[in-house]
Amino acid sequence: MTGLPTWALPALAATAALGWCLRSPRRMLRRLVFLIIHLLYRLRFRGRRHIPAHGPALVVCNHVSFVDALVVGGASPRPLRFLMDRPIYESPWLHWLFKLVGAIPVDSERRDPGGLRRSLDQVSRALRAGEVVMVFPEGRLTTDGEIHRFRRGLDLILARDPVPVVPAGLAGLWGSWTSHYGGRALTKPPRRFRARVALYFGTPLAPAEADRQRVEEGVRALKAEADRWVASRGR
Repeated sequence: MTGLPTWALPALAATAALGWCLRSPRRMLRRLVFLIIHLLYRLRFRGRRHIPAHGPALVVCNHVSFVDALVVGGASPRPLRFLMDRPIYESPWLHWLFKLVGAIPVDSERRDPGGLRRSLDQVSRALRAGEVVMVFPEGRLTTDGEIHRFRRGLDLILARDPVPVVPAGLAGLWGSWTSHYGGRALTKPPRRFRARVALYFGTPLAPAEADRQRVEEGVRALKAEADRWVASRGR
């Protein structure tokens, strides 16, 4: 057999890599996100094994900054579907990305009558298909670094689809330019890079145990542990 020219092997490798990316864009994107967050932050993950290897589940986390979904999604051993505000979802620059990763847009009933029901329908379809859905039940970024009261959306999801709930506590991103620290997020220049960030996953709660109050207590406890680790290491 005639040998391939020297330029052919790199070209074939590039073609194969491109084909793999086109066949598995979400997998490629998850790997890229994992790389990016490790470049941006000094991360500590604990309890990733608590996310079930198979079947539906909810991951519930406190909401600190606009990069929370990237950190949680990068830490998860499984792809996550996450809920996000519809105005952000429909951003002209990033809509293609949110659609690619399977984000689920949600809007208030005041702005979009029936919108909440449609979002809950999408969550149900994802859970019934065996996917993992991530929820920030505070509904908005914290304005003071603390966890705010969880909204009723979590109860509505669980009433439709009783699935295991994995609480998660995130620390280290309050004070970043992507949080509301010192003013509106994304309006200030970054003050530091390679900040320490901790994300702790807790033991899954069975559907019968996973009411809103108990999940909130679990997230608060995990955030407190994560806060202590970040504080002990300094900035």
